[in-house]
Amino acid sequence: MFVTAAYAQSTTTEGEAHEPAAAGEVHTETGVAPEGEHGTGVFPPFDSSHFASQLLWLAITFGLFYLLMSKVIIPRIGGILETRHDRIAQDLDEASRLKGEADAAIASYEQELATAKAKGHSIADTAREAAKAKASADRTAVEADLAKKITAAETRIADIKSKALADVGAIAEETATAVVKQLIGGTVTKAEIAAAVKASAGN
Repeated sequence: MFVTAAYAQSTTTEGEAHEPAAAGEVHTETGVAPEGEHGTGVFPPFDSSHFASQLLWLAITFGLFYLLMSKVIIPRIGGILETRHDRIAQDLDEASRLKGEADAAIASYEQELATAKAKGHSIADTAREAAKAKASADRTAVEADLAKKITAAETRIADIKSKALADVGAIAEETATAVVKQLIGGTVTKAEIAAAVKASAGN
């Protein structure tokens, strides 16, 4: 009888194990619904029973990400930014220095240009005054030479005129003597002829 009772219990247990689970019922040993049937439970990430583990992993992931950012990424980015800042500052200083040198060079060039212009004007004025003085001296010399030549010419002309007049008087006297001889057939003294010629020239 003991065997029969044990066998009956075993048969009952096996029969219960082979009975299909109701729709939506989860197997107590595996925790999943039987094959061929869809469960009606909540999506696991939205299941409130998993919130604790999700928050734990979120905290761990955030902590690791924070450590990575604070220890690796942010220092590198800060170093890059600092390097760029220093380089930009150096470039600005170099540009300011070059601008100062360019301004100084431009000021020096303008000063030299103004000095050269003033010197050029001074040289031009000096050359103009020297040219004017030379022209005036040359003109004075030319005028003096011309005056001397004119005086010499006038002297020569006066001499020629005197000689011409003397020759004219002699010719007139000879002509008058010849005319008198032809007209009256007499002779006249040179004194009389000369007096008559001078009287005629004076008239």
